[in-house]
Amino acid sequence: MTQLSINTTQNVNINFTAASLGERILATIIDLLVQVAYLIIVFWLIFNVMGLGDAVNDWDRWSQAAIIIIFMIPVTFYTLFMESVFEGQTLGKMAMKIKVVKIDGYQASFGDYLIRWLFRLVEIWTTYVLGLIMIIVSSKSQRLGDMAAGTALITLKNNVSINSTILEEIDMAYVPVYPSVIKLSDNDVRIVKETMLAAVKARDYAMLSKLRNKVETVAGIKNQSGNDHDFIRTVLKDYNFYTQRM
Repeated sequence: MTQLSINTTQNVNINFTAASLGERILATIIDLLVQVAYLIIVFWLIFNVMGLGDAVNDWDRWSQAAIIIIFMIPVTFYTLFMESVFEGQTLGKMAMKIKVVKIDGYQASFGDYLIRWLFRLVEIWTTYVLGLIMIIVSSKSQRLGDMAAGTALITLKNNVSINSTILEEIDMAYVPVYPSVIKLSDNDVRIVKETMLAAVKARDYAMLSKLRNKVETVAGIKNQSGNDHDFIRTVLKDYNFYTQRM
């Protein structure tokens, strides 16, 4: 499988495994089945349950086309809507445990998902052949939409240790210090932890200081925990403390 090395804005490399071609194809098939099921249910409700078949047949072609377009809107915008709401995942991607991420390490935005969706229309027009070719030849397994949006599709099935996740071990008696850490997102905390571990390993105290300043600014808190490393570690534990109770 292709390994992706994502360089964050803190100049820390985070390694991911790109989703395989098979995983992407299966996710696409699942999404297509969901969309087909939607259309079957909708038309069954219209023609069988509501009995509007004869009425629709009496309409002019423009009216019939309009009703078809209306019912096709959820199918047309399915990928864009799902990825925007579920942070880079559709039902198919959830089932295959794969996700869209920015290659700079941050969470993709609606604009990124929109670009991917627009290029998907081009790929559908070529019956997905162009997309498949680009995934195969791309060094990061990216289709055209990914290249344009600066995104990649990664697998979430990696076997990782607790040091590779946002999780922190906290005991039952732990008392949090910084309630405002909930302003951070899971992706922010992951980047903070990766940066901290890399800085500690390299004994890069300047990086720890920059990281502490960044966390203080984003979360709106002030260090009350001693040195930079202790502060960041406390922030990580506090984030776990609060999010585990949401």
